[in-house]
Amino acid sequence: MEHRVVIVGGGFAGLQLAKDLKCPNLSITIIDRRNHHLFQPLLYQVATTVLATSEIAWPIRAVFRGRKDVTTLLGEVVGVDVEKRSVSLKGGHAIPYDTLVLATGARHAYFGRDEWEPFAPGLKALEDATTIRRRLLLAFEKAELETDPHARAAMLTFSIIGAGPTGVEMAGIIAELAQRTLVEEFRNIDTTSARILLVEAGPRVLPVFHEALSQYAERSLASMGVEVRTGRPVTDCTEEGISIGDEFVPSRTVIWAAGVQASKAAVWVGAETDRAGRAIVQPDLTVSEQPEIFVVGDTACVKTDEGSQVPGIAPAAKQQGKYVAQVIKARLKQRSAPPPFKYRHLGNLATIGPSSAVIDFGRLRLKGSIAWWIWGFAHIYFLIGTRSRMAVALSWLWAFTSGHHSARLITQKETLKGEV
Repeated sequence: MEHRVVIVGGGFAGLQLAKDLKCPNLSITIIDRRNHHLFQPLLYQVATTVLATSEIAWPIRAVFRGRKDVTTLLGEVVGVDVEKRSVSLKGGHAIPYDTLVLATGARHAYFGRDEWEPFAPGLKALEDATTIRRRLLLAFEKAELETDPHARAAMLTFSIIGAGPTGVEMAGIIAELAQRTLVEEFRNIDTTSARILLVEAGPRVLPVFHEALSQYAERSLASMGVEVRTGRPVTDCTEEGISIGDEFVPSRTVIWAAGVQASKAAVWVGAETDRAGRAIVQPDLTVSEQPEIFVVGDTACVKTDEGSQVPGIAPAAKQQGKYVAQVIKARLKQRSAPPPFKYRHLGNLATIGPSSAVIDFGRLRLKGSIAWWIWGFAHIYFLIGTRSRMAVALSWLWAFTSGHHSARLITQKETLKGEV
């Protein structure tokens, strides 16, 4: 009789698990509400016109076309019946399981101010990236038509809330877009006059990096014309702009790069959660008193040996997926379970601008062009397939040598008031 493994989520953890899990008499079902796996670390480059969507996303079915034991289903999970051991899909379908792995990821969180979302979109999916890309490009197009200097200034003010890696990387590329890529393409506006504002409630940018690298990143951003504001949170966000404390900044384009909130997966299985909604799991990544249910990736609250939270980054998710595959294989072969999951930190990486990046490997810290090349090679290495690696490498080479971004198409209908 086949053992049925259901994986909810086709992200890094889910994909790694399915790739590593090969056993006789085993069937694997991957369920995702989108038909593609997304390389999230480069999602901001789609949002900022450097890469096309097809360069960082691949159909899940294509990834497993040679695996007859893997079935891919396009559907939205709305609940789990732990008694009947089945996953409920929107529309009424139920998918039975013997082992369930929840790898449903996370979405951006607005710290109780969800009304900000229409004005400050976050960046977790391709739809988010194309929305932000459209707003960025439309800002320049509208400014070209605007005759009122104050309205034009607001249109050319771009605010990024949150100065983690995503926020820093977004600010750097928007600055490059305004200072280099678009300079000769407009006649009524000077794109170099664009104001890029990076706001961080904490004391410094890139807080998970060593302080010296954080200071380097802030200096590099300043040299590119990015205005960095730290130590004061955003207190309001509207269609007209943002408030930093009591100061109102007119800004028609706002991007959210701050907090995240886990999916509802923990609620589905009655697991204990942390403040961000992540399921608190056992050392083997299972749910307490439910050994047949694993929770991995951004959906799980996993602790390191030192008691800190395992970061929600791609290498951590892949390690968890690989570990769960080992546990399931050991169970099926009736062997001893592997030791508890132990996260191996590979370092933190962030790019700032052309030929500028920071890398924190703990005792080894790199910055500048050397770090930028390592960052680039590392990301290309983890892309799926030779074609994607070549496409991204060529896009980066073109952007680096010419200063032009190849994905500057305005698509997707916008519904904000005042859009044309």
